[in-house]
Amino acid sequence: MLNAPPPSPCKILLIEDHPMFREHLAALISRELGLSICGEADNIRDAMRLIEECRPDVAILDLTLRGSCGLELLKDIKARGIEMKVLVLSMHDEDLYAERALRAGARGYISKNEASQEVVTAIRSVVHGDVYVSRTMNAKLLARMTQKPGRRQLAGMELLADRELEVFHLLGKGRSTREIAEMLSLGESTVETYRSRIKEKLNLRSAAELYLRAGEWVREHGA
Repeated sequence: MLNAPPPSPCKILLIEDHPMFREHLAALISRELGLSICGEADNIRDAMRLIEECRPDVAILDLTLRGSCGLELLKDIKARGIEMKVLVLSMHDEDLYAERALRAGARGYISKNEASQEVVTAIRSVVHGDVYVSRTMNAKLLARMTQKPGRRQLAGMELLADRELEVFHLLGKGRSTREIAEMLSLGESTVETYRSRIKEKLNLRSAAELYLRAGEWVREHGA
């Protein structure tokens, strides 16, 4: 009786805009039995091309990419009905971004501050079809789910929609309205509308206050 051939390794696509971190992550995954890297990208356009060409089983996605936010890629993958699991690996605040990423279609969220072995654990959880978040975030998500309707109150940054948060983040990096419009493929008037909504939601009175608040937030979170 012939021995059955070994199962094909799980194909993983890396979508990360920092070359050094991407190199470290690729080395970490390549050492793991049953996992292999099928491609790497640092922007949404190349990532989608590789998804269509390589048909990866899992994508490991950073939220900060060249040109746009990884949340938009998540939504695009979900809208196209692509059968692929996504694990978000990011420096962004888990409290603010994990739930957004899961709603957009991710199967897990882990911080880049975690140890390498925990990253491997998160990857294998997603590969096996489970949802991965930290214990702390899991408790918070369960608490929100069990709250009675109407009791949860949004405050501060949680009030911002995904696009508004993306614009706020870029403002904090000192980008002008024109630069943000070019980076996100939006009209300048659309960006101005987002700016106005952000000021209203965060109770900011002027553009100067908006830039100051955004800059402080980016520095605080290392985004």
